[in-house]
Amino acid sequence: MSNKSSKLNKIDIGINEKDRQAIADGLSKLLADTYTLYLTTHNFHWNVTGPMFNTLHVMFMAQYTELWNAVDPIAERIRSLGHFAPGSYDQFSKLTSLPDVPATPPKATDMIRTLVKGHEAVARTARRIFNLAGSANDQPTADLLTQRLDIHEKTAWMLRSLLEE
Repeated sequence: MSNKSSKLNKIDIGINEKDRQAIADGLSKLLADTYTLYLTTHNFHWNVTGPMFNTLHVMFMAQYTELWNAVDPIAERIRSLGHFAPGSYDQFSKLTSLPDVPATPPKATDMIRTLVKGHEAVARTARRIFNLAGSANDQPTADLLTQRLDIHEKTAWMLRSLLEE
């Protein structure tokens, strides 16, 4: 590679390479968690049964649609930082903090509990990256994380509300 080409490919956005790598690594975990939660939620949408079927079927569809729409901005932020986004089931399974969905669909209330735990776990993953983004002066990542935290915390609250009697 020529020196001129090397200079053209150098990323100079005001965040050093070490911080960009650490943020991209954290966002890769967030992407894996988000995609895993998306798959779990979509699975539950397909397989929910019982007296709350209609309510949960519709709610799960809204939730998996939101999660599906979240993966692209996360992956694109990783790319903006100069790193490749993970995109295979193998990579996601190694990066995620969430367990895989059970092979046999659980009862509706257990689906809800699983999704509460999933949204809380994704919020914890996002929160772990937040201080790094702040100290690196990475406002776009901090903004993305703030949006994700708000959605995951609110969704967990709404799901927990279904479990109250």
